[in-house]
Amino acid sequence: MLTAFFTDGPVTDYQSAKKSDTQRYGRFFRALLGRGVYMAPSQFEAAFISLAHTEDDIDRTIAAARAALSS
Repeated sequence: MLTAFFTDGPVTDYQSAKKSDTQRYGRFFRALLGRGVYMAPSQFEAAFISLAHTEDDIDRTIAAARAALSS
């Protein structure tokens, strides 16, 4: 289980999570979606990795995330 937050500091609770850049997360989400990776549309939701995901799925997700973050 994971969640991405775009913020300068650590996220330890709801108050610190609210300080994150939701617009940037939105751009990240749309960039991943454009690369065929569906993440939660809100950074206040969790993403899950399961046994249904292959190593190839994970590798493609990592590559898409790298590309999305560099664009």
